[in-house]
Amino acid sequence: MITIKTPREIELMKVAGEIVGDTHHYLEPYIKPGITTKELNDLAEEYILSRGATPSFKGLYGFPGSICISLNEEVVHGIPGDRVLEEGDIVTLDIGACYKGYHGDSAWTYAVGKISKEKEMLMKHTEESLFAGLSVIKEGARIGDIGYAVSECAKKYNLGVVKELVGHGVGTSVHEDPDVPNYGSKNTGPVLKEGMVIAVEPMLNLGTADVYMLEDDWTIITGDLKPSAHFEHTVVVEKNGYTILTKR
Repeated sequence: MITIKTPREIELMKVAGEIVGDTHHYLEPYIKPGITTKELNDLAEEYILSRGATPSFKGLYGFPGSICISLNEEVVHGIPGDRVLEEGDIVTLDIGACYKGYHGDSAWTYAVGKISKEKEMLMKHTEESLFAGLSVIKEGARIGDIGYAVSECAKKYNLGVVKELVGHGVGTSVHEDPDVPNYGSKNTGPVLKEGMVIAVEPMLNLGTADVYMLEDDWTIITGDLKPSAHFEHTVVVEKNGYTILTKR
């Protein structure tokens, strides 16, 4: 069921989103060669707790980490552990925070030191595709308009659009209706209404769009082991546009 948030609920989600954005900002200086994904995870949890919130992903569906950390060919749901960041990696931090029962959710891909031109291109245009998707959001638009805008942007740069993983509604649960795919046709899908809160999150691959899950039952990687990037914001739909709740 798609829910319309009240003004009070949106205010609480603004705080949750601000905490998520600030957590990204807090972690950015630590994203350097030599740090482990577990160390980044622990820094994130400590910071989120210090802001009076809790990590949304900790224990969600049994997930063992506080945030998802995915390196290079890992698309999403990477489990924090003893893997060390190395020069030339790209790393996605997917962060959720719950404040007074309401969630914010945002993923961002970062360069670790100096990266290849290919990885730079992938990151730049995946972020571009996020804002292409966001640009069509307003009351009366449809979910298919978002996916169409994302995929058309990806096509311009021959990037693979992951179809098995989608954006989603956000509220008292991290994942609510509706699904927000990164592909679709104009004028299809649920109609956007003022007060809806959704997460738009393109996941684009440098090569094939195909993905598969590792034996840990969490980590999703690209089918050809080429890099993937992931950019996500939680936004509230407004009459004439949208507001980003997870600004960094």
